[in-house]
Amino acid sequence: MAALRDIECFALVARHRSFSRAAEALGLSQPAVSQAVARLERELGLRLFERTSREVVPSPAGAALLPHADAVLEQATAFTAEAARLAVPAPAAIRLAYAPIVGGLAARVARRLALRKPGLDVELVPAGWRAATDALGLGHAAAAIMSTPFPPGFASSARFHVPLSHLAVASADPLSTAGLLTLERAGRLLLPRGMAVPDGVRLAPEAVDDPAAALDLVAAGRGALPVPQLLVDTVRRPDVRFVPLAGAAPRLTFALVWPSTSTASAAPGADVMALVQAAQEALRW
Repeated sequence: MAALRDIECFALVARHRSFSRAAEALGLSQPAVSQAVARLERELGLRLFERTSREVVPSPAGAALLPHADAVLEQATAFTAEAARLAVPAPAAIRLAYAPIVGGLAARVARRLALRKPGLDVELVPAGWRAATDALGLGHAAAAIMSTPFPPGFASSARFHVPLSHLAVASADPLSTAGLLTLERAGRLLLPRGMAVPDGVRLAPEAVDDPAAALDLVAAGRGALPVPQLLVDTVRRPDVRFVPLAGAAPRLTFALVWPSTSTASAAPGADVMALVQAAQEALRW
């Protein structure tokens, strides 16, 4: 098999139409380049160049082989680059799933963890309740910030509450013009997972794992949805209106959840414990 250096010399001579300019580009002597091309010609049994007094021109065989030489050299460059990448250890990483409506807290947790363990990369993955539960069970996430009810057999910490201060209703619904609403007036209620079922309301059949995504159901007229102030402040869509709720606001309970020793083959690692501490700190600040 032809040596890579000999192929490179051939390609450079063909491009420059000169042994001397090819040698200069390669940082070699002209005799060394001439010997490399001659060696390649002997190995292939082909004449690669037509030499005149003025220039060096690829022969028909040389012209036909030049694109293949370029492809070989590109692959060799890619091989070297990939080997260099693999030689550098990948940074340690931990994946944190989080309910989209508490994304601000997830970002604070990631920042606090970066201060605690600068070499640990945190991958934030938005996930509703069901997706977060699956990610924890399959080991696709080390921990999750999710609402109650927490998956059985998992540990939890850093609990906090999110009041549901408004009712999201379709803009076409007559209730959208009200100044205040009670849950009883909602007609049909889309119930966020983890919210207590209020008395005297009719529930929609859909389970709401992600209130932000469930606004599409509201716009489609499937029911009204209790939402936190965060959605009111950040979501702007003409097909949904947010009406303040009268009386005491219902709330969702969230926490950081991770596999306990009863569900994992070993005790939670140092990275998970650092994540727990970062979550606790983020709630205090």
